[in-house]
Amino acid sequence: MYKFEYVRPKTIEEASSFLANDPDARPIAGGMSLLPAIKLRLSRVSTLVDLSTVPGIKGVRMEGDCLIVGAMTRHADVAASTLVRQKIPALAETALGIGDRQIRNRGTMGGSVANNDPSADYPAAALALNATIVTNRREILADDFFIDIYTTALEEGELIREISYPIPTAASYVKFAQPASRFALVGVFLSRDAERSVRVAVTGAGPSVFRCRDLEAALNTDFRPEAARIRIDPAILSSDIHGDGEYRAHLIAVLTERAVRACGT
Repeated sequence: MYKFEYVRPKTIEEASSFLANDPDARPIAGGMSLLPAIKLRLSRVSTLVDLSTVPGIKGVRMEGDCLIVGAMTRHADVAASTLVRQKIPALAETALGIGDRQIRNRGTMGGSVANNDPSADYPAAALALNATIVTNRREILADDFFIDIYTTALEEGELIREISYPIPTAASYVKFAQPASRFALVGVFLSRDAERSVRVAVTGAGPSVFRCRDLEAALNTDFRPEAARIRIDPAILSSDIHGDGEYRAHLIAVLTERAVRACGT
């Protein structure tokens, strides 16, 4: 582990200032991804900016027709929230399936979304639910937020305050988990809104979470499990020791079929 400084800002503006003035500073939320990378010397930082004591960026509430989840809300709290379970049960179930108990008790929604691990669960939820990522500077639609592997639209010094989720009429998340890490080898989050419009977000299958437009088109025409039985082009998918593109393409269709069943028809 390399030497670094450690600061605990009292406001999100102070935290943003630390990060904007030092390109090698990094924010730390739960630290579930950053700390292992630092320990293994895969990441070198000058300063860790601890967000755990910043007020006003934690908790769950309703605002109009949207469920608002603060960036520093931990996975365990999302999973246990009565409000989340009432309004978007699939989001609570997604949180419950992340990692192990230690990770759920430390990891945060904002940290996961900002990190944009290619196999993480929350990016799929945000994209499928047409969420808005609210930062200390602006509001970013999920469609515009996730750029590439570990890359988002966040700029230097920009921090997530909260994530706003429109309430769907139906939603479900189904993943085929890698047994050791519990990350998604492939995960499919599906939602349907009041206009009966379907969004399908896929994680674990590419360098970043993405919407599967072919599946959306098929399900918007015919919202039945059988409609998900279409061929997904494996050339655009990841291949590694856990599975090649063909395998992941097969999983996307199978998991989408299960997700439709979970939503009801």
